[in-house]
Amino acid sequence: MPADSTYADAPSGEGDPAPFDGRPAATGAVTRGTTRLFRERGEACLLEVILKTGRRADIMALDRSGAVTILEVKSGVEDYRADGKWRDYLPFCDRFYFAVPIGFPVEILPDEVGLVVADAYGASIERPAAEGTMNASRRKALMLRYARQAAERLMRIGDPSAGL
Repeated sequence: MPADSTYADAPSGEGDPAPFDGRPAATGAVTRGTTRLFRERGEACLLEVILKTGRRADIMALDRSGAVTILEVKSGVEDYRADGKWRDYLPFCDRFYFAVPIGFPVEILPDEVGLVVADAYGASIERPAAEGTMNASRRKALMLRYARQAAERLMRIGDPSAGL
């Protein structure tokens, strides 16, 4: 993995993490490493953000200026080929990336979007995302949706029996 990866909390005495045994483990590891990278970049990440269209963005990151990044996590080739909805996310972000595990055949991914390669300990941006701009009314609605989903999750942690 490139030099900007983070392995600071990898178990001592271990080299690169072992390959993952399945899709849920790979998805979780890529998600974890990717959110660590974006947090280091000063962006706040929220997982499984439901958009107005009903689509669910795997990771949505919000930077200090209010720019929105959506990252679509793909655990393997089958996952990528079975899921053609990624273009539906483009109107709801300023930047879009695929986040994939080490060893993923990145040549099958479209060149016009960003690329993050990750494992459970960190990630690196292998290809920057093109910069776009959402219109103001969509950005406002998305920020409200992001904030409400984050707040509801925190309330559930504080009071799991509240029925949220």
